Amino acid sequence: MAKYKMHMMVCGGTGCRASASDTIEENLKTELQNNNLENDVQVVTTGCFGFCEKGPIVKCLPDNTFYTQVTPDDAKEIVEEHVIKGRQVERLLYKDPAKKETVADSKHMGFYKKQLRIALRNCGFLDPENIKEYIARDGYEALGKALLEMKPEEIIEEIKESGLRGRGGGGFPAGLKWQFAAANKADQKYVVCNADEGDPGAFMDRSILEGDPHSVLEAMTICGYSTGATKGLIYIRAEYPLAIKRLNIAIDQAREFGLLGKDILGSGFDFDVELRFGAGAFVCGEETALIHSMEGERGEPTIKPPFPAESGYLGKPTNVNNVETFANIPAILNKGAKWFSSIGNESSKGTKVFALAGKINNVGLIEVPMGTTLREVIFEIGGGIKDGKKFKAVQTGGPSGGCLTEKHLDTPIDFDNLLAAGSMMGSGGMIVMDEDDCMVSVSKFYLDFTVEESCGKCAPCRIGNKRLHELLTKITEGKANRQDLDILRNQCNVIKDTALCGLGQTSPNPVLSTLDNFWDEYVAHVEEEKCPAGQCKDLMNYVIEAENCVGCTACARVCPVGAISGERKEVHEIDTALCIKCGACMDKCKFNAIFIK
Repeated sequence: MAKYKMHMMVCGGTGCRASASDTIEENLKTELQNNNLENDVQVVTTGCFGFCEKGPIVKCLPDNTFYTQVTPDDAKEIVEEHVIKGRQVERLLYKDPAKKETVADSKHMGFYKKQLRIALRNCGFLDPENIKEYIARDGYEALGKALLEMKPEEIIEEIKESGLRGRGGGGFPAGLKWQFAAANKADQKYVVCNADEGDPGAFMDRSILEGDPHSVLEAMTICGYSTGATKGLIYIRAEYPLAIKRLNIAIDQAREFGLLGKDILGSGFDFDVELRFGAGAFVCGEETALIHSMEGERGEPTIKPPFPAESGYLGKPTNVNNVETFANIPAILNKGAKWFSSIGNESSKGTKVFALAGKINNVGLIEVPMGTTLREVIFEIGGGIKDGKKFKAVQTGGPSGGCLTEKHLDTPIDFDNLLAAGSMMGSGGMIVMDEDDCMVSVSKFYLDFTVEESCGKCAPCRIGNKRLHELLTKITEGKANRQDLDILRNQCNVIKDTALCGLGQTSPNPVLSTLDNFWDEYVAHVEEEKCPAGQCKDLMNYVIEAENCVGCTACARVCPVGAISGERKEVHEIDTALCIKCGACMDKCKFNAIFIK
């Protein structure tokens, strides 16, 4: 076996692959071969490093040099300079916009400093398609400990003592859930992994499955042993081809190594896993809807009880956890419940993975201890707001969450504090907005998504959310009155109280939170027929300021509908009746003569 002097870790997550990281890998290997260095330097495809804003990423070990925004053409220079001459390629190193300095080592980057990786512990550190690399990082050690040294009830007690709560959004204690499934006797039980990640802007579970699939398989097997289940099912959306590919490879490898299948590790315990594909229905993130979809039925939720632990897949006791919840299990068994419970705060233990997106400098995947504040996430890890704009709001919890403002920035991130602030943890989406965002339009965007994704089973969600969306449309078009705002709030509360499942019950949260925190914006839309952020097209007009217009005709030439008139070197005018408000004229004007009124 070759003993390499250097390893080049190339991000192989979906985001970096979309920017040709697979070609970067091929080019690095070619350049190494051309210089007879293939036996000295190993190129490894890894999972997501998390710093998606700066991808594709190439990390060189053992010196930990972190190259960002690498292109396929950079491979030659990296090999010639870094490998052969021992000099870092300066132009590919991370430039800290706050400190105005170059940072070569990821350990010293603001993006990583406050992170603590448990669920993401292996992402970016190993080849997800090589089980031996997972085993080298304590992989399947927890399974061996569980099967050969612990009783099922001891494992469940360990998970309960750790304080791990479900990371899919509900926050229900994971150990208690396992206990319920274990208590119900049946000839067949199931363990289900919910990988149906459907929140806009969320990519936490996908990244774990792409970067560390064996951790989920190991955890599901431990769960099966603890609850008495012998069959595991991973419900994953078909839009995740890379995650599916790597899961299939991992399942085959685990079977080959005797870590899935019959008589695992000689313990007499049988357990196997197979994939089930979803068509991308957001409602199938709800466990009963997910189970119905796996059974070949419509993905619709049912009233609980009975809970899946009593009657789930095919009417048998079923334990359902999401990807991130399972990813924590091996680490808890390896390091102990006390270690895990020492992280976080009183009500929320451990860490949480977030997909940080929107108007923020450091877009990416992060994992922080529970209790970290929104301010720390947005302005330290996230690097602040893009283009020096002012922070306006952050949406946590996806379509089920709410929009929090500047007054909430020092809120510790945990299940209870986010609920108290009018939002929720959700599965981990976190979208940041700046001063240019219209909060009425934001709430309308999320309602648009919810209306589209509603299964239609219950009237409050099917009809109520449609009416909510119509009211918001009316407001953004300047056709509403003050009474409509009262109707809007009342209807939100009715839907929350009467909808069947979590999708419907939480769908009004974006509306209610923006009503509470941005009331003045709603009033401006209704009473002044004005959008303060200048985003609602029906409430704005493009106007040419005579003093600044030089008659260059650039705006007229770019207008797609011929709404701008005027002779050369004369002041131009915009026909607001013809204008489609595309903004092309404003973008083209070099004299700041066009503004929104």
